[in-house]
Amino acid sequence: MSHQTEAHQALLSMGRMCLEHDPDVFRSVLDRVGDKWSLILIGLLDTGSMRFTELLRSTPGISRRMLTLTLRNLERDGIVQRTIYPEMPPRVEYEVTAFGHTLADPVLGLARWAADNQNTIVANRRAFDEAAGDLGDDLD
Repeated sequence: MSHQTEAHQALLSMGRMCLEHDPDVFRSVLDRVGDKWSLILIGLLDTGSMRFTELLRSTPGISRRMLTLTLRNLERDGIVQRTIYPEMPPRVEYEVTAFGHTLADPVLGLARWAADNQNTIVANRRAFDEAAGDLGDDLD
């Protein structure tokens, strides 16, 4: 089977999955796991539990608010679990749930692909931008 045929079959399959299930839930799950912060946090937490400040330090560019929102959404979906320890001051740790671990391999595979292909993507973007600059205002 050719690559183009395989890609077409994959798109049809994804379309069927969306139609066979609640489309809003289906899209929201893809949005959640496709979110850049979720991918990074799932990858970090797959190796073990971490405290909020550890996650904040380990995730360059994320704000405290975005970290809080992302963790809360992952917790809501059952992907991450928050544990509060009754100490003074209280200690809170986050970890991937057993359900969340089923997502770790695909997430880490995507992360590996992104890391392996960064140089190619940068070169493609540069070539595209240079070509688009030659087009001038013809795209309006």
